Amino acid sequence: MRTIEELQEIAIKIIEEESFLASPNNLYEPIEYAMHQGGKRIRPLLSLMASDLFSGDIEKAKPAAIAIEVLHNFTLLHDDIMDKSPLRRGMPTVYNKYDTNTAILSGDTMFARAFTYLLKAEKTQIHDLVETFTNASIEVCEGQAMDMCFEERNDVSIEEYIEMIRLKTGVLLASALKLGAITALADKKDMDYLYNFGLNIGIAFQLQDDILDCWSNLEDFGKVTGTDIADNKKTFLYLKSLEIADKDDKEVLTKYFSSTNFDKKEKEDAIKAIYHKLNLKAIAQELMQDYNNKAMESLEKIGVDNQRKQNLIDFANKLMHRNK
Repeated sequence: MRTIEELQEIAIKIIEEESFLASPNNLYEPIEYAMHQGGKRIRPLLSLMASDLFSGDIEKAKPAAIAIEVLHNFTLLHDDIMDKSPLRRGMPTVYNKYDTNTAILSGDTMFARAFTYLLKAEKTQIHDLVETFTNASIEVCEGQAMDMCFEERNDVSIEEYIEMIRLKTGVLLASALKLGAITALADKKDMDYLYNFGLNIGIAFQLQDDILDCWSNLEDFGKVTGTDIADNKKTFLYLKSLEIADKDDKEVLTKYFSSTNFDKKEKEDAIKAIYHKLNLKAIAQELMQDYNNKAMESLEKIGVDNQRKQNLIDFANKLMHRNK
């Protein structure tokens, strides 16, 4: 059994050593740029960890690990366009560095190219890998559609928000794990438990992202902070504050979140003051812990030696206490 550090080193290496350059250059250079911006390579790491959990040959998991990272970065290219985000991992986003049309076309190519890696897997596993990957691709888009729809609605519930982040974030982490488990020939019941582990960790991960966007800084976070408030994103923090705020604070919240014609700092300061008064950071952290506990319950049911689960336990703990 490998350590999490060893597996992460392998996950980083297989992406960094992979060339995404081809002809025409104006199509593939942005892909190369996007795929080599660094990062912890969480999703390919999860594929390798799942393979290792079930004593699989991680060499067989590598194509799926690359595929899920390409898919993830494809979603980022298009998300950044939709969100008008100037930075990603502290560097200019692809549409910002090149242009919007290039980013769209390069993203489309990344999506198609991701499947070519799955086709390198064992022939008997390709159907299950492609099915899992396709379902993940659809559900991530469903989550993004919900996220966009929320921007136009004033009646979003916390339950709807949790479902949105389950689709947009949790599914990709869960699918990364399932892909690795498939290559290791894991039992279906164990794969279901592992998938549920990934879903719940993904929800906790996004809740932490919401917190960091509000209470972090550019140097640590790697992208512009305060964008959720500036863009009127109906995150858990906003929805919960509407639920528990008094009448006056609700009026302030709805006033600022119903328009973009405000000074950014003035708006951010006013909203953060309400969040602070309502102890929203602690409430969100408590909900994160609830989903982490659900993840641990699923992990506990997987039929392998508990010692082999330690990497995933450590991984979940690191997500819970990250600052970027």
